Amino acid sequence: MFHGSIVALLTPMQENGDIDYPCLRELVKWHITQGTDAILVMGTTGEPATLKAEEQENVIKAVVEQALGHRAIKYVPVIAGTGTNCTQSTIEKTRRAMEIGVDACLLVTPYYNCPTQEGLFQHYRTVAEKVPIPQILYNIPKRTGVDLLPETVTRLAGITNIVGIKEGQPERAKEIIKLCGTNIDVYSGDDSTALEILRLGGKGVISVVANLLPKVMHDFYEATKPAESEIDWNKAEEKDQQLQALYKSLFIETNPIPVKWLAAARQLIPASHLRLPLTTLSSAHQIALKPILNFLESLI
Repeated sequence: MFHGSIVALLTPMQENGDIDYPCLRELVKWHITQGTDAILVMGTTGEPATLKAEEQENVIKAVVEQALGHRAIKYVPVIAGTGTNCTQSTIEKTRRAMEIGVDACLLVTPYYNCPTQEGLFQHYRTVAEKVPIPQILYNIPKRTGVDLLPETVTRLAGITNIVGIKEGQPERAKEIIKLCGTNIDVYSGDDSTALEILRLGGKGVISVVANLLPKVMHDFYEATKPAESEIDWNKAEEKDQQLQALYKSLFIETNPIPVKWLAAARQLIPASHLRLPLTTLSSAHQIALKPILNFLESLI
């Protein structure tokens, strides 16, 4: 349903921590003109953990309004991260996002309380039944402390409005594709595994890199789509290898610290402000990222 380069949109902030809405709207406009295939707002990269519920809604609303306002150029679907570790709260946030006008919601596995596989199934099933909007599962055990297993995904894939899963592990993605077939779309949750998952049958990547290189990531995905001739995987691999250093650099500190610093250095946002407990990129890592900044500029 949603294919291609899906940017995990960062949230620009002012020095006092307030959200920079004018900059946010300009980012959305830029992504539309650069070819981004879909926008994920309030994913991990957007820092929802430190935003109040009202702020999260306002950010979602601003992105949806900007996307709709540029529909004449290209309509870019908007996906909102609405998952929490409380089923009722997830229902409420997902319903509100649907009312605002998003095209789908991304639901992270309930974190910290570590439900069983049956608990995960019942959580996702209940949200899907209560809110009739396309929903994408989000499995990221290193952040949540719980792993959504392929067998559970297979059960969930039979629910009509559960349409996809964000999964960063290629072996896991391969198993899900084998078990679920066309019942659910698989998206790489990590730029560094995108090519491998696309080769397995994945439908796109939820990308941090796309914050910096939206056209490059869109073109990268387009190059892996079947056309009149066979896909030139060698060419795709060359581009992937060229970007490997960038992929790694974006996790030199906790995401989204590095991507915000690089975005500010490229003047895509005024400054790399974050909210505590996240802090600005350390001086040592700023020096380490200078070659990456030069690399980015060479691709523009």
